[in-house]
This record gives sequence, structure tokens and C-alpha cells, in this order.
Amino acid sequence: MKNVQKKNFIIMWFANFLVAGTMTMIMPFLSLYITTFGDHSDAYIQKWAGLIFGATFVTAFIMSPIWGRIADKYGFKPILLINGFGIALSVFLMGFVNSVETFFILRLFNGVVTGFVPTSLAFISSQVKKEEAGKMLGTMQMGSVAGTLFGPVFGGLLADAFGFQYTFIITSATVATAALLVLFGIKEEKKVKTKREAKFSRKMILHGILHHPLMLNVMLVTSLIQIGNFSIQPLLSLYVAELTGAQEVAFLAGLTFSAAGLGNLLFARQWGKLGDSIGYEKVLTILLLLSALFIFPQAFVTSLWQLILCRLLFGIVVGGMIPVTTALVRREAPIEIQGEVMGYNTSFRFLGNIIGPMFGGIISGIIGISAVFLVTASLFVIAFVLLFLARKRKTIDFEDYLLKEQQS
Repeated sequence: MKNVQKKNFIIMWFANFLVAGTMTMIMPFLSLYITTFGDHSDAYIQKWAGLIFGATFVTAFIMSPIWGRIADKYGFKPILLINGFGIALSVFLMGFVNSVETFFILRLFNGVVTGFVPTSLAFISSQVKKEEAGKMLGTMQMGSVAGTLFGPVFGGLLADAFGFQYTFIITSATVATAALLVLFGIKEEKKVKTKREAKFSRKMILHGILHHPLMLNVMLVTSLIQIGNFSIQPLLSLYVAELTGAQEVAFLAGLTFSAAGLGNLLFARQWGKLGDSIGYEKVLTILLLLSALFIFPQAFVTSLWQLILCRLLFGIVVGGMIPVTTALVRREAPIEIQGEVMGYNTSFRFLGNIIGPMFGGIISGIIGISAVFLVTASLFVIAFVLLFLARKRKTIDFEDYLLKEQQS
């Protein structure tokens, strides 16, 4: 890796750690913050907590391909700066709201500029060799995962010590620091423009994704990863309470949740490296099958240590999916539209973030929390089958597919 690229990689790793860590700092007390706006019923608070939590993902789902297309034209650094300082501003203003409606609007705006981590992955992906993409993206993911592991803990401590408003201000300042690291530390090489760039319209790219079996399946798998993560996340504390009679349910739920993050942190780089060696499709197929196998027994555990062990194993395998899918997209997408294609992949991720909590809530309400694990496991099995069949089909490269579509 060249010196400039190595410097960029190190800076983006720390920036991802700061952004992911500080943005998860405010997640544990979003519903508690709503209670400070007035005397409201539990039903009112629960309804708005769900809406405010999901608002960011809705606008992020819409904006990701747009930011990607702009990045293809003007570079990734300007987008990273817009997202970084935009997140900092929106979070800063959240500390001064006094109504749930204003808070909701700011969360919507936060989603418009919330693509810092996905954009950083696309930026680093564009700078590394195709045969090293999995390893480097896996290492990059370790930064954001490490941040999400420590963020909620520090957020809770800060909120207890200084109050909600100062926690928002501290979060904003930390994200702004990450943006300043990008502003003064990152050097992006300008891409050489080619005549072929004009051939790939937005409509053609979207049509290509929806009709190319491998690319479409990768995007769907990206959604399933997030559905699998988010479907049980809001219910985890309730499930932990069923398994233990301890008083420290919140702490034990956090410990259980962190088990998956720890597995993710430890093995993300290794799965990416393996994908570089034997092929991303093959590794992704293995990970999908293993994920189903480790989700399934979570429905039948009888003690907390069993659930924590299963969550750790699940985290080990699911941690490889994002770097492997990102590396696969990087391999398939033409360099001049790589940002936009990765933007669509990010949109599928945010779609999973939107569907997951609703999916888990509906299933648990009808059948029970245990059933959420069973249905999620079946979704991973379906994804395994679809990807396995897509690998068996003889399909041309995505770039060649787009060129063929353009000529027809």
C-alpha cells in the first residue's frame, strides 16, 4: 500500500471509530429523552421512540445512491465532509429541542447526512487493489464495530453524569473532530475521466442491479444481514429478562448484545482475507449457512450463558458479511460508477434497518420472541439458496452486462 493510501486508511479507521462510537452513544436514551418534553403516556412515548429511531434510516435509504453518484463525479472526500459536519450539526441541535416533532425532523435530517461510514468504506475500497479489498474492508469495519461496542456504555455514563443535552454536545464535537481529520488529513487522487462514464445513466445502473442475478442477490443479502441484526435488537432485553431473574437486566442485555459485536470485531478481517483468497461468493455462501445455524438455537436456549455464546458465534460469522459484500460490489462495479453502485448497496442496508425492528415486533407479537430467531434463521437459509443458485448460473460480469444493455 502506498504511503498516501496507508495514511488515508489509518485516518479513516480512527474517523470511523469516532463516528460509530459517538453516534451509538445517544441511542440508549432516545426514548428517555422524549420524556423530558412533557408529561406523556407510555403509549405516546413508545410510538414516537419507534418513529424517531427509524426516521434516520428512511432518509438515509433515499439519499445513499444520490451521495454515491455525486461522489463518482466530485470525489469521496467532499461527501465525507458534508456528512461529517452535517451529522455534527444535526446532533448538536438535538440537544436544544423541546418538542418531539422537532426531534423527529432533526432525525430525518440526520439520515440525509448519515452515510459517513458507508462512504468511507467506498472511499477505501476505491483505493485498494481488488485482490486485497476484503482484508482491508474487514479491517476498516473493525474501527466502526469497536466504536459501536464502547459507544453505548460511554453514552449511558455521560448521560447519567452530565445530562442529555451535554451528551448531545459532546457527541457533536466528537463527530466534528472526525470530519476535521478528513479535512486536513485525507488526500484523494482525482479519477481520470473516461468517455464511457456518460454511458451509464442512473436508470441503466438500477436496471442492471435488478436484473443481474449475482448483484441483486448480494444487495438482498445486505438487507438480510441488517434484518437479522435489528429484528431482535429491540426485544433482546425482554428475552434476557425471561432467561434470568437478575435485577441488572439492562446491563445483562448490553452484555448479550455486545457479544455479537465482539465476535464481529475479532473475525471481520479474517473473513475478508479469506474472501480475497478463495472468492467472495464462496465465503458469503458459507457465512449465510453458518449464520442460520447459529441463529436457530437462540430460540431454544434455557440460560443466559447459552444465549451469549450463540450471539458470540453469530457475531463471528455475520461480521464477515459486510466487508465481503462490499468487496464483491467493488470487484463487479466499474470504477467510474462505483460510488453510486455502493450507494444502492448501502440503501439495501438501511432498508434492512427499517424492516428489522418492525419485522421482529410483528413476529414476536403474534408468536413470541423465540419465533423471531426461527424466522430470521429461515431468511438466511433462503438467502443461502438464492446465492448458491446465482453462483451456479453462468452470468457475465456486471460491467459487461451494463455495456451489453447500453448497446441494445
